[in-house]
Amino acid sequence: PSFGFLFDIDGVLVRGRTPIPAARAAFQKLVNAQGQFLVPVVFVTNAGNCLPQNKADQLSHLLGVPISQDQVMMSHSPLRMFKRYHEKCVLVSGQGPLLDIAQDLGFCQPITIDTLREKRPLLDAVDHDRSPSVLVSGDLSFIPLSVVLFGEPVRWETSLQLIIDVLLTSGYPGNPYEQENYPHIPVLACNMDLMWVAEAQSPRFGHGTFMVCLENIYKKITGRELKYEALMGKPSRLTYQYAEQLIRAQALQRSWQQPIHTLYAVGDNVMTDVYGANLYNRFLQESSGRAARARQPQLCAPEPGWEQELPPAAAAQCRSVLVCTGVYSPRCQAALQPRHTGTVFHGHRDFSFEPALVEPDHVVPDVDAAVDLVFQLENFAP
Repeated sequence: PSFGFLFDIDGVLVRGRTPIPAARAAFQKLVNAQGQFLVPVVFVTNAGNCLPQNKADQLSHLLGVPISQDQVMMSHSPLRMFKRYHEKCVLVSGQGPLLDIAQDLGFCQPITIDTLREKRPLLDAVDHDRSPSVLVSGDLSFIPLSVVLFGEPVRWETSLQLIIDVLLTSGYPGNPYEQENYPHIPVLACNMDLMWVAEAQSPRFGHGTFMVCLENIYKKITGRELKYEALMGKPSRLTYQYAEQLIRAQALQRSWQQPIHTLYAVGDNVMTDVYGANLYNRFLQESSGRAARARQPQLCAPEPGWEQELPPAAAAQCRSVLVCTGVYSPRCQAALQPRHTGTVFHGHRDFSFEPALVEPDHVVPDVDAAVDLVFQLENFAP
């Protein structure tokens, strides 16, 4: 094969914990009788609340085919490359096994919001029922020198308050605010999805919504913009370039000699999956010239220097395939019209809106139809 698949999960393969019927049928077409994939496949999800192995096990059960953790890319997977933060104490926000996730990525001194709250109980004052009866503070052994946002937390008011405290005290929560310390300590954020689809009829708040809250609270207090050292997860170029390397690694492992020419990104969210695939396709088209590479950071490049951790992009194109089983609904065709999306842009603050970037190359009913379409386009007969 000269092509590979980048599959989103929520809204494409599942809704919440419920499998989408077309998913199992689609993946039976992608493997041989021994369960080996006939084309390279990577699952690119903006979820970040579990380890890749756990997600691989879940997908294996869901799809009825063996999935390895090397085929799963969580929104936080590229953090493995940000090694200059691994030895420092970092405050991590989100849910799930946060310490396990952080340590698996290489962080040696992660501290959770819950731990920080235990050490500084006076900082969490919104819920009066949780206020301490004895006014004492515990010893904070490590000083957070950066903040990593893995995903939406459970108690937003607590996470928002403590993250703001860390940012406005340069890592010394409990001290008076020092707004002159700007820019603040580094913030690395995973998953910018404003909304995502679960079992409910309407989309639910995603981590991007939490980030909107954090950004606006910080600006309201300080009058300045919250800055990100890195943004990862779709639609960032970092995520797609990292995913391309996983695709190429699969092809190499299977001893497939033909170069991977085209990536097909299958997703349900115009503002995330389609925008990201089209943005990466633009980068691939421009990447032959150094001048074009120099212009790319204007589209919100991640931390300077991360590119040295990855081999250069090699695919020729990335095509966006939109399915109708998740955030996007064919009943809302206006969602694809520039006049609408130009007014209501659900992408992250640091990404500029362009009508062309939210126009999918293909629209299909579901993931099974997506696989059929790609096989037809590639003249590929399993």
